Amino acid sequence: MSKGRIALVLSAVVLAVLMALLPKVIINKDSKGEFASNGATANRDQSSHDPNHEGHEDHAGEAAPADAHVEASPAQLKEIAELRSKFTRESNPQTKGKLADELAQKYAAIAKHDSAGYYYEQVAQVRPGEKSLQKAADQYFEAFTFAATQERSQELGNKAQGLYEQVLKNNPTNLDAKTNLAMTFISSSTPMRGITLLREVIAADPKNEKALFNLGVLSIQSNQYDKAVDRFQELLAVNPNHVEGTFYMGVALAETGKKPEAQKAFLKVKQISKDPEVQASVDSYLQRLNSAQ
Repeated sequence: MSKGRIALVLSAVVLAVLMALLPKVIINKDSKGEFASNGATANRDQSSHDPNHEGHEDHAGEAAPADAHVEASPAQLKEIAELRSKFTRESNPQTKGKLADELAQKYAAIAKHDSAGYYYEQVAQVRPGEKSLQKAADQYFEAFTFAATQERSQELGNKAQGLYEQVLKNNPTNLDAKTNLAMTFISSSTPMRGITLLREVIAADPKNEKALFNLGVLSIQSNQYDKAVDRFQELLAVNPNHVEGTFYMGVALAETGKKPEAQKAFLKVKQISKDPEVQASVDSYLQRLNSAQ
């Protein structure tokens, strides 16, 4: 199978399947399709979101790509507006913290993860600690994952980084925080720092699914397909029904010229995931794979 044909297959199908199948891939590309190399410039010490910023109610019904089915109802928007008003007027720190927690939950429910991150950050200022900091970091990470522009990705990535670093300062063994932190560095000017962190996670937990998966995807992104196959084999040994891992195992096998094995992997995806979008994407991939010379 020619590399050009595989590239065509990837561009036509993988991008279509990402939102339904792989919402946590954090590799950002520029307009030419190259991986971003410019570093983040936003100030981590400054909030990336103004609680009184206009426009959130106007677009609160617009969901992030992975949550396209989420729409804010008029009742939800009204409730958020009322809570924001109370939050703005409140002077008692503890009460303000409780209102911030409510707002964060409401925003997360309608997939406005940047706003949820901001309000969880306000909670962490009142009740600092590993759990509260990670709630804020996780929401910024979600927003970072689906950032529409490189500038926004950098801004949200910086916010997530700063908070995850505080989490790890409280608990250096928090591997979930370390894995997410690693992925924010991958699209920065110091991608090897991210790779190093992922390897640290694997060293501490050789069966860590999240780290194995991300290392496999990164190997594909860097055209190291044999390494990707190895990573996905490790992942599938831990969780044989990992949908995303099985899908990308197929991609990696196809790139290494192992067509029968790739087909087998894609057929397994169809068995373990009944999501219509995933089924359609795999069917399209298989059709193109079968027609490739």
